[in-house]
Amino acid sequence: MNNYGARVAIVDDDSSVRKAIARLLRSAELDIQLCASAQEYLEQYDPNVPGCLILDVNMPGIGGLELQDLLTERSVIAPIIFLSGQATVHDSVQALKHGAVEFLTKPVDEDELLKAVFSAIEQDKQNRSIRAEQDRIKKTVDMLTPREKQVFSYVVAGKLNKQIASELGTVEKTIKVHRARVMEKLQVKSLAELVLLAVKAGVAGHAPLGQ
Repeated sequence: MNNYGARVAIVDDDSSVRKAIARLLRSAELDIQLCASAQEYLEQYDPNVPGCLILDVNMPGIGGLELQDLLTERSVIAPIIFLSGQATVHDSVQALKHGAVEFLTKPVDEDELLKAVFSAIEQDKQNRSIRAEQDRIKKTVDMLTPREKQVFSYVVAGKLNKQIASELGTVEKTIKVHRARVMEKLQVKSLAELVLLAVKAGVAGHAPLGQ
């Protein structure tokens, strides 16, 4: 892996385009992966390798926009830079609307492409960092007991201790004990921190956990 810790996949059925872009990226000390089709990329994709994807719009078989949809369905969020020599405005709008980092036309300006690539790599690093933090939080939340998970959900939903006690059929003193244990296990000291953690974990606003 290069100094940037990332790999750039070039997916284009035109070998001359693949080679030209490969030369450019290698000159910038970037690792590359060459694919002549969307299917080849799907077969070689490694979710553990950070980076981005330079993708041709019009290819035989699975086209660029179709591949983008397939990756979304599979929860693959590798940032995509589209290249096209004959795409429509609708194509570019759809690509960007669905999360593409950039939509460039062929022949592509080298400086513009490199700028887009480094931007995409940085975006991927940030996305991976966020997902790692979410996974860490979810694992911590999973360590709570079923009742603590319920109390946690009610607290971040804005319920008062006495309201939670009524909902769960217990007394307020018991809820206070559970609430204290939740905050201790999740290593937070305030309600604001608890709510922020719930947002990061993706459980804020959901139905009470454990039900």
